[in-house]
Amino acid sequence: MLKIYYDKDADLEILKDKTIAIIGYGIQGRGQALCLRDSGLNVIISELEGTQNFEQAKQDGFSPVSASEAAQKADIIQILTQDHVQAKVYKESIKPHLKKGKALVFSHGFNIHFKQIKPPRKVDVFMIAPKGPGALVRRMYEQGKGVPSLLAVFQDASGNAKQLGLAYAKGIGATRAGLIETTFKEETETDLFGEQTVLCGGVTELIKAGFDTLVEAGYQPEIAYFEVLHELKLITDLIQETGISGMRRRVSNTACYGDLSRGKRIITQKTRKEMKKILKEVQKGKFAREWIKENEDGRPNFDKLLKEGDEHPIEEVGKKLREMMPWMRK
Repeated sequence: MLKIYYDKDADLEILKDKTIAIIGYGIQGRGQALCLRDSGLNVIISELEGTQNFEQAKQDGFSPVSASEAAQKADIIQILTQDHVQAKVYKESIKPHLKKGKALVFSHGFNIHFKQIKPPRKVDVFMIAPKGPGALVRRMYEQGKGVPSLLAVFQDASGNAKQLGLAYAKGIGATRAGLIETTFKEETETDLFGEQTVLCGGVTELIKAGFDTLVEAGYQPEIAYFEVLHELKLITDLIQETGISGMRRRVSNTACYGDLSRGKRIITQKTRKEMKKILKEVQKGKFAREWIKENEDGRPNFDKLLKEGDEHPIEEVGKKLREMMPWMRK
């Protein structure tokens, strides 16, 4: 049964006498740290000296320290480095300082679920995962709102892990919008599946396939770009704001009929079968093992595939066209 928690369910006071360490001051780390601090909590930052993130933390009024020092001083340790470096940071800098009464926090369950990090039984382990980037978490917090987030408890050593998670979520504004209870397994597997088959892998291949089809048929690349990539944001914005049904009622009837009558010819039963295969690879840890080994080997396949993607004609066409759109520049 779906469980959603709000401000009334969380008590921020239980964090008032605790020190929270944010390990990694990237986009998510910065967003969460600033919100927690503005909620009246004691926050310390760990970031590598000499990096842009280190300088940003200083500009924001923090005094960044090493991961080891942060873990030693903190009661609650939120690990927000990238997935592929979390296990190394944990083993070298965090694990030696874990003792009874401390808590580990994550915003993605990859390293816990796939056992790259195996925390001692004496500490709480929970997850608060905002369903949006850190910049959005921060912006919504400043507006008195919040970003819907996920709560999961992996290990409740103190008997109070869920209450700590609720309080942490309230500290970043998540309980203003709603905090949905899940598990590390569910969050991790659905997140990886969504990235691979729809949000990243599925969408980018669909865009390139559409572009290639039009260009190979003799249409101008610039026109193809607008039709299969540029206008995609208009559609996804409508879907996000009003759902698929809402989008269909806000585009032309011609576009809507094309959607209803032709979409299943693109996403076929064969496509759905492949999606199920990819989900099995995620569930059985095949993708995780592959990604971990890829990083251990120095990312040869990752770099090769990234370079091939960069060299697709749509990238050069898009670069030129975006120069004509000053409103898109930051």
